[in-house]
Amino acid sequence: MTRILAVDDSPSMREMVRIALDSAGFEVAQAVDGQQALALARQSCFDLVLSDVNMPEMNGIELIRALRAETAYRHTPILMLTTEASPERKREGKEAGATGWIVKPFDPAQLVATMQRVLR
Repeated sequence: MTRILAVDDSPSMREMVRIALDSAGFEVAQAVDGQQALALARQSCFDLVLSDVNMPEMNGIELIRALRAETAYRHTPILMLTTEASPERKREGKEAGATGWIVKPFDPAQLVATMQRVLR
């Protein structure tokens, strides 16, 4: 089963992501911020990380950099799911190692399709 780590400080957003991904057959773990996500990623292996950008403690860009520094996550797809749509922020994410960028609000079917495409 494909394991996804969903990272967002919003409980309702984490739940929406979990419902969309559960129904598509993904196993979903959740983290409330980048620090918790990094700790989970070091304890377990995930096939894809889906993260918000704006979070307390460690934001999504910092999380990408930290994950890319880990041997196990050098080539793991990391998608940003965020309200941030500025070209500067997207460039910053890409430079940090983001695989893709999805702007909220998201369509659950489109989210699943994007993840399946990235995981191929």
